Amino acid sequence: MTDVRGLVTAHLPGYRVESIDLIGAGTDHTAFEINSDLIVRLSKSPDPDRTEREARLLTTVRGVAPLPVPEPVFVAAEHGCLAYRKLPGTPLLNLPAPGRPERIAATLGEFLAALHTLPASLLAGLVDTDAQPPAEWLDEAAETYDAVAGHLPARHRPLIERFLGTAPPPGPETLAFSHNDLGIEHVLADPRDGAITGVIDWGDAALTDPAYDFGLLFRDLGPAALSGLDPARRERAVFYARCGLLEDLAYGIESGQRRYADRSLAALSWVFPATTGPPPRARSEPAAGIAAGDGRAPGDGR
Repeated sequence: MTDVRGLVTAHLPGYRVESIDLIGAGTDHTAFEINSDLIVRLSKSPDPDRTEREARLLTTVRGVAPLPVPEPVFVAAEHGCLAYRKLPGTPLLNLPAPGRPERIAATLGEFLAALHTLPASLLAGLVDTDAQPPAEWLDEAAETYDAVAGHLPARHRPLIERFLGTAPPPGPETLAFSHNDLGIEHVLADPRDGAITGVIDWGDAALTDPAYDFGLLFRDLGPAALSGLDPARRERAVFYARCGLLEDLAYGIESGQRRYADRSLAALSWVFPATTGPPPRARSEPAAGIAAGDGRAPGDGR
């Protein structure tokens, strides 16, 4: 196990480590809080180049993002270590369901809109392209459903099976820069009034379908997250939300982190409502999409 205390003292001479608390452990990273002041995140499979790129990306994003993002303090790339000053706030996942999701959704929608306007030239060498075809998303969702079906209420299973038997929407015509994992576990908020105080965990940021992060917000916040989207982007966002719900349910069950499973079960009422949209396309119909680029495996970047 990496010596967190040793990393901090080696990179911040004179900084006195008084407390180290484990604050999160996902499939990709483990995070520690030092002195209630510093966050040290370690990759479970260190990729030095990826860690260095993420640190440089954060510096770029901080210049344009309308919400706070982490400011790197030091990088120990060989350990997959990125350290940054703690941002104020608590992950929305750990707070009671927001009383005014419209306000939160609007704030995050403006945040995504700002990211999506960043020119690819500004991001050269900092992010990859994530253009997994919708058909692959659907195939993976079907496999996940087989594993979690027994944990789903019986009344929702026919709706989910109908979705899995329907051809996916066409892929996006263009890609855009996005966080690419904007679930509410990565959104910080003031627990007193719900005001957004920051966005963390940028390890999956990529040139990708601009509807994807809206889909995660729809899954986590409800229909308010879809406000203002054009019909095509809205359709894809709903599609990603449905795939993402099954993914998060499986993660919560397999990892024992019930908050993910409970969130997914609570979202069934709006992600898989009794009326699931327009008549389905036949599942055998080929799905349009962008075939180039590396696919993103469900659960990455948590």
